[in-house]
Amino acid sequence: MCGDGNHQGFISDTSLTRRTVLLTMGAVAAASGLPARAFAEDTGARPVTEKDVSVKTADGSADAALFYPTGKGKWPAVLMWPDILGLRPVFREMGKRLAAQGYVVLVPNPYYRAQKAPVVTGPFDFNSKADMARISAFRSGLTDAMVDRDSAAYVTFLDAQPQTDRRRKAAVQGYCMSGPISFRTAAARPDRIGAVATFHPGALVTDKPSSPHLLIPKTRASFLVIIANNDAEKMPKEKPDLDAAFKAARRPATVEISSANHGWTVAGSQTYDEKEAERAWAELLPFYRANLG
Repeated sequence: MCGDGNHQGFISDTSLTRRTVLLTMGAVAAASGLPARAFAEDTGARPVTEKDVSVKTADGSADAALFYPTGKGKWPAVLMWPDILGLRPVFREMGKRLAAQGYVVLVPNPYYRAQKAPVVTGPFDFNSKADMARISAFRSGLTDAMVDRDSAAYVTFLDAQPQTDRRRKAAVQGYCMSGPISFRTAAARPDRIGAVATFHPGALVTDKPSSPHLLIPKTRASFLVIIANNDAEKMPKEKPDLDAAFKAARRPATVEISSANHGWTVAGSQTYDEKEAERAWAELLPFYRANLG
């Protein structure tokens, strides 16, 4: 599950609009009393083209959102997996913000086999058994084998876009449950994935044969992993175990523990932390520049 069950509080980002969102790595609704600004204020931001697309997969067609800089040019590709609540407005804004920095970004609906996005509308309470049962039904229907097939299809789709620079490596980005999924993507397409970034990921080290950290030797990527503070408290061995696994596999990696709690990058969450979200953004951009060249 998401962050080993640590995702906290009330999530209302599905009801936000672009006009009421602070377009940061996670955004805060202006209605909350915080100031709003456009991500166009980011240094070097470009105008972005946004499209709803359908991606052919081994199991059907996945709905997804595609973003890329408007105009001529080719850019590195990034597959941005959303958190457990799936593709929704806040992840569209996050994809758009990243694309404005010079990337072709695909944000898929992980649950396309069951329902088109958004699969959750309106407020969602992680402390509600009924709400959790609803989203858990979607998550439990997504197997590792499905993820591997989908990852390959999404990377192939990105490479087929005329805006994608296929001479440069691609990246995969994950949050919450999609932290482990990002590791799986890198192992499924080591020929293309050169960078993996994940923020407040679900458990990356487990005692199961399917543990994400066991996939590291199958990858050819560099890694940026920032673990939530409360996840680290529950799983104190995760960071040292990850450090050891990366070292053994000789994979370049930065593993950090944030001072913020699970969900800190996602708009509308009670645990959203603007300072830590911006710190993650500030680490992400040079990480991609260094590894997708």
